[in-house]
Formats: sequence, structure tokens, C-alpha cells
Amino acid sequence: MKNFFTLQVLTLIMASIFAVSCTQRDQDIPEFPEGTTEYVNAWVQDSMKRYYYWADQMPAKPNYHLPVKDFFKSLLSPQDRFSFIVNTEDSSTYPRSVRNMYGFDFAVLQLANGEIATVIKLVLKNSPALNAGLERGMMIKKINGQAITAANVGQLTSSIADHTVLELTVGNWVNGSIVNEKNIMVYYGFSFQQPIMSKIFEKNGKKTGYLYIYDFPDGMTPALNQKFADFKVAGVQELILDLRYNYGGSVSSAAALCSLIPSGISAHSPFIIYKGNKNGGEVKRTFSQQIAYDSDALDFNTLHANALGLSKVYIITSNSTASASEIVINNLKPYMQVIQMGEVTLGKDMAGFIIDDKRKPRKISWQIHPVIYKVFNANGGGGYNNGIIPQTVVSEFMALPLLPLGDPDETLISSVLNTIYLKSANTGSFDKKPDILFQSDLPPFTEIGK
Repeated sequence: MKNFFTLQVLTLIMASIFAVSCTQRDQDIPEFPEGTTEYVNAWVQDSMKRYYYWADQMPAKPNYHLPVKDFFKSLLSPQDRFSFIVNTEDSSTYPRSVRNMYGFDFAVLQLANGEIATVIKLVLKNSPALNAGLERGMMIKKINGQAITAANVGQLTSSIADHTVLELTVGNWVNGSIVNEKNIMVYYGFSFQQPIMSKIFEKNGKKTGYLYIYDFPDGMTPALNQKFADFKVAGVQELILDLRYNYGGSVSSAAALCSLIPSGISAHSPFIIYKGNKNGGEVKRTFSQQIAYDSDALDFNTLHANALGLSKVYIITSNSTASASEIVINNLKPYMQVIQMGEVTLGKDMAGFIIDDKRKPRKISWQIHPVIYKVFNANGGGGYNNGIIPQTVVSEFMALPLLPLGDPDETLISSVLNTIYLKSANTGSFDKKPDILFQSDLPPFTEIGK
């Protein structure tokens, strides 16, 4: 089932793909009969010894008789939150989440008065959730007939992946209460590619461009180029990037976005440094080189012709801002002032590529998604495995109901606009932020393969 879920949501950044040979295997790894679990596990170990960032921490004598997923887990470093393995012939081995199954995300909050509120924070375009009538800002009162409480939130949410239909009781938040309740059925299905949202805000003659970017798929450079061309024609002087729900994706697309923002860069300006194990070494790439890894991308010079040439950029983040979107934040810093507002990012300062059996015919259907590189910017800055901390911490849950993304009065956007136009962030009183009991797009979803 190719469309079981959007792999990009959880996969590591794809830096490059090359064949993994099974003919020059490590002599310390025993040989097993083809077709056995042990045979697969030996292939997994051999591949990981070559490419895994923490290869030197792997056990010398693992238990080859374990099921493949358990064997893979036994090889991983305690520092590794992101490597995973799937069987391409068994959809049940793929990671599942509310977003990739149904096309929405939610957060369970404990309000100041002790009440539990479950708010829908993201609904994807062209998704089962949108087709069912869900909207950002709606409140969920029940999941499959059960009211959500602090005691059962873990059990209720963990059971979602076991269903192909969700029955939700939802309503609107008005003056601290849920009104207009109704039951909605959301069916498991596929969510299609998400568009880039753009707006231009203006006050006192100053124009601010706003981009909400959900992810970084390959092939997005024409859309980015058009958005920046429109901004340039309109005379945009400030830029807000909203990456709050952006899990990442293609580093090439992230580099393309970065090429469209600052002044003082060229095709040959350094963009990223990859540092791997003793086999992988260190790899440096310029803006032009990294963009070119996407064969469908517009080249650097075409993109840079529409660059805004700014000296600073405002970036909105949350705990689910990850991977390539964190690279945007970190790798712009050598070239301009990055003003980050929102919450600490996830902390995925790493990249990798997919390892699978390239033999024809293929003998092993498992596919490995390991951490292979740590990533750094042109100045060598990185090491943000605990997340990138914003200069101004603001929670989008400080004001309910949540307003639509792109609304100038939405909590995070209004905080940035106040910083731009009034020179002060309107963050409200931070101690009034509700306690967050659960978010459907945060760990434990990153247990993937563990």
C-alpha cells in the first residue's frame, strides 16, 4: 500500500541515495541461509555498520534470532530518537499517526480551572479530516463515544491507530464552553500534497510577507519562486516563515527557500556540512550544490533572481518543527538575523538516506531509515538535538479558540506582527499558558521502529 501514509512525515532527510552492496559484507558477521530472519538481520547489521552515525556503539555480538524490528532496535544508540525500519511488503510495520492516517492533529490541554480541552490545531488540505468537516480551532469532546479526561487520554489516543474510522464529537469554543456539538465520522485515507499559503500584511506603508510552509517535498522550487516573485513585485520589506507544523523533508528544497531570503550570498556560498561516521566522513555543499540534488529544482541563479535580499527573517516554530525546517533556521544564521518566535523545535539535527536491497531480483524487502549524518551550518554551528530555542517563547494555546493559520490576529502571527510594527512582542502572560497533556504530532510518535 504505497499510500498507507505519507512517508515524508517521519522519514529522515534524504541527502542522497546509493546502492548498498551485499557482496562485500563484513567478515565478522556470520552467514545464514537466504530467506531466514537471521539472513535479514545480518544484512541489517552489515548496512548499519557501514553507514549508521553511531556505528561504533553497536553491539559486537547481537542476537540474530530476534524478530527484525527487535533486532534493529538492539543496534540503536540511546541517543537515537529517529532511526526506523519498515518492511515494504507489510504495511503494519510502518509508523502510524493521526496526521498520516486521517489528516489532522490535536492537543489535549488542562486549563487553569482544571478542565480538559481537546483542540484541533491542524487540518490538512485534501485530507479525510477536511472532507469530514473538521476545522482548526474546533474542540473534540469525545473520541469513539468516550469523553476525554486526564486519566484516559493516553489510552484513547494510543488506540486511534487501531481504527480505520474515527467517530468524533466536536463543537465550537465560545466563552469557555463547547457549543454546537455534532458527531463526525473521519475515515482513514490519504492526504495529498499541501499548498504553500501566502499573505501580505501592511501597516504604515510597510509590507510584510507571510508564508506558511507545511513541508519540504522535492519539486517545490517553482512554487517557492512564484511566491517570492509576487512578494518582490509587491515591495515586501519583512518576511515571516511559519514552520510550526513542518516535519521537514528535502534538504534541497530547504536550501532553495534559504536562497530566496538573504542578501550577500552566491551560488558558491557554503550552505551545509554533513558529518558522518568514519566511513562517511565530512561532506560540504554550497547552496547551488544542495539545490541541484533535486533533479526537478530550478537552479540557484533562477531562484536568486527573485530573492528579497533581507537582513532579517522572522520564523514561527513549535515542538513539531523538525529536520529540514530546523536546517532553515540554523543555516540562515550565518547570513542574516533569524528572529524565532513560538516554541522550542523538536531537535532533529541529523540527516540520512534510505538503505534497501538494490539486487535484482531483490532478496530482502526491509528498508532502513537510519541516522547517517549530523548537520551543521556554514559556520559549523549545530548540535541542537534538544531543539532550537526561540528568542521569544509564545504558545499558540494561550488564546482559545485557535484562529485560522494566516489570520493576523492568530496568537503567534500577531506576536510577530507586533514585533515588526510595534517593536514589542504581544505575548500576553506566559504563566497563563495551559498545561499540555498530549499532542498527537509529538513523541511518542517518534518511537518509529523502537
